[in-house]
Amino acid sequence: MGISVVIPTRDRPASLARSLRALARQDAKGLEIVVVDDGSRDREAVSRATRSAAGVRLIRLAGVGPASARNAGARAAEEDVVLFTDDDCEPEPEWVATLARRAEAGGVAAGLTVPPPDAAPAAIASQAITNHLQLAGLTATGRLDFAPTCNLGCSRDAIRALPFDESYPDAAGEDRDWCARAVAAGLAPAYEPEAVVVHNQALGIPGLLRQQLRYGRGAVRFRRGATGDRGFGAASFYAGLLRAGFASGPGVGGLVVVAQVAVALGAGFELVHGRTGIR
Repeated sequence: MGISVVIPTRDRPASLARSLRALARQDAKGLEIVVVDDGSRDREAVSRATRSAAGVRLIRLAGVGPASARNAGARAAEEDVVLFTDDDCEPEPEWVATLARRAEAGGVAAGLTVPPPDAAPAAIASQAITNHLQLAGLTATGRLDFAPTCNLGCSRDAIRALPFDESYPDAAGEDRDWCARAVAAGLAPAYEPEAVVVHNQALGIPGLLRQQLRYGRGAVRFRRGATGDRGFGAASFYAGLLRAGFASGPGVGGLVVVAQVAVALGAGFELVHGRTGIR
């Protein structure tokens, strides 16, 4: 089984180099790595980061968004299984082999993403929100309604037949849209908690609020095109989200609450000012 890893990146060459070092420690031979630089200001810094690792191919885009960047990487991938992670992520050593096996068997698979031990409260809160969204849709058969694209694996045929919707301009909503279409196509991601990625989000409180405002806008775009409600708006979902946040301490729990206010504000802004041509 051949494996390709696709990493979209923009303006984070130091984080990209750290991610590539983590991939160099993988228990997988002949790994192809496709880095898609989506309009970084310092192109040479990205080039240096990619030259620091073996087996890396670099593709350049002009700031067209993460959905387009992932699609470009998937089109360039030459191996049978395509794994996606982000430039601020460090996959643990067994990640490639574990997630690729599950993706090869089921068509699509997703792993567990965690913050680093020394993460700031805002980063812990952000990850708690994403992980709750992921695990709230876990079915009795071990399939997911949603999986973040920093820890996602697909057969090459599956991702080429079901590309990301490039009308999403930001890292917000495009992952939910893709997962909804995968579920509808009978390709709900299989959950593989042993495939672990450490997500090194450099987030303070202002960054968390900006992120969640963007997620609120993305959620509205997603809802415009959604064909069914998978329960993420139910009261039980938000009760579980609060429990997940406060399980990491009152500070993190409070940030989860504030983040949901930011999501609501972002959604309201999109409803009033959003471009109707974007789902």
